[in-house]
Amino acid sequence: MRTALFLLLLLAIAAVPGSLVPQRSSDPNGVVQYFDNNPDLAPFLDSIQMFDVYSSVWFSSIYLLLFVSLIGCVIPRTKHHYDALRARPPKTPARLGRLAGYTERVVSADDARGVTADDAVASATTALRGLGYRVEPYPVVRGASVSAERGYLRETGNLVFHIALLGILVTVGIGGGFGFAGQRVVVEGQSFVNTLSAYDSFNPGRFFQDSELDPYRLELEKLDVEYELMNADAYGQPIDFTANVVIEAQGEDAEQGRVKVNDPLRAHGTDIFLLGNGYAPTVTVRNPEGEVVYSDSIPFLPQDANLYSIGIIKVPDGLAEQVGMVGLFYPTQAEGTSGAYFSSFPDLLYPMLTINVYQGDLGIDGGEPKSVYTLDTDSLEQLSGRGTGVDSIELQPGETADLPNGLGTITFEDARGDAAVDSDYEGSVSRFASLDIHHDPTQGWVLAFAILCIGGLATSLFVPRRRLWVKAFDEADGSLRLEYAGLARGDDPTLVDAVTSLADKHSASLERKVDL
Repeated sequence: MRTALFLLLLLAIAAVPGSLVPQRSSDPNGVVQYFDNNPDLAPFLDSIQMFDVYSSVWFSSIYLLLFVSLIGCVIPRTKHHYDALRARPPKTPARLGRLAGYTERVVSADDARGVTADDAVASATTALRGLGYRVEPYPVVRGASVSAERGYLRETGNLVFHIALLGILVTVGIGGGFGFAGQRVVVEGQSFVNTLSAYDSFNPGRFFQDSELDPYRLELEKLDVEYELMNADAYGQPIDFTANVVIEAQGEDAEQGRVKVNDPLRAHGTDIFLLGNGYAPTVTVRNPEGEVVYSDSIPFLPQDANLYSIGIIKVPDGLAEQVGMVGLFYPTQAEGTSGAYFSSFPDLLYPMLTINVYQGDLGIDGGEPKSVYTLDTDSLEQLSGRGTGVDSIELQPGETADLPNGLGTITFEDARGDAAVDSDYEGSVSRFASLDIHHDPTQGWVLAFAILCIGGLATSLFVPRRRLWVKAFDEADGSLRLEYAGLARGDDPTLVDAVTSLADKHSASLERKVDL
């Protein structure tokens, strides 16, 4: 048992790194960003599986050792408990005076009126049975006695707790192999279908089959965000995020739903979680002839609490050269004392998009996958921005600018279209939501085992395990001497009161010649 407790503590400690660094299973984009921000530390952490903590060799080893240790605890304790349930209550001790709550009562000859020690013990036996005790009579010199015990439910609850804990471990460890976790970034007005190819990243369980995916379409209608505007100490802090979605399955009517932080949406056997959000500026690139060669809403990764964000635009075809762009988006653009831009508020009060342009080989023609959130500039020629003599392109929603070297034009589209209002930028830039879609067929089993765990633990904590004894002696003068005592298995602060209560009621009943 000590080993199991130690391993349980060690497992809790081993889980801590999973909350300190992003995990590939739940935040693959965060892992990519961590590698970009920590190019020296990230490879070392990856070598010791810090980005896959819960499936790592060392975490799994602790998990399996705990599993084996718990089995080693439960099996012998179950056998011992079974034998104890079948055993008779122990013999009455010779000297009850040494035990807790010892008390003695004497029923005078006049009050006893012929009641013998055997009658008194029979009466006590009936009373103890009524209180839920198992009883066994034992003879003593010049009298009789009864031994009683109860509280085996305490050990039963303890075993139920540990067996249910094993059930949770087995269910999570093995049953989790039948589920999956997938991530998808969805821009307002766009949708995706619950198929394998539609996910940005997908982590199936060991036993999961692609054919088990239930295809349905999810559209992000609007992402509503509320910011603190009244409290000066928390001004600009987000208060609430709500992703309003429409879900439609084949042959079924579309249903409205919403996903909030810590409030997932249940749909077609999956749980949809809102992990993150940000802005997705819509950019259109045209060649010198005015033909559209690229148009898309690009999710920009937030860099701070005011949603200053970075995004990558790659135009592989349609222009004289392959073009890559590094975009910096400021929801509320402001200028610092050094002349550098920053965002002073996370909402769209004065949005600005600045772009540095590069041309050359984007490295995507060789078939090697490239992250959409990074741009390798080593083999590219920078055409605008710091050090080129050409200013970065600066755009507000609805504006168009020329690309350097006559490559064409770029437009920062206003998401409102014809509904744009010059004096108000609300809604001018689309937002995106990062969704985490989980399918876990073990949730019902885990819930059942968790309830058993709580029930078993409560039973083991609140049910007292105790033994009581009653002795009765026939005295020479015709009186009846009664002895009562108890013994607790563990902490039982009510034991003395229980013995006293039994003694008072039992002796009084004998004086009235009325059985309890």
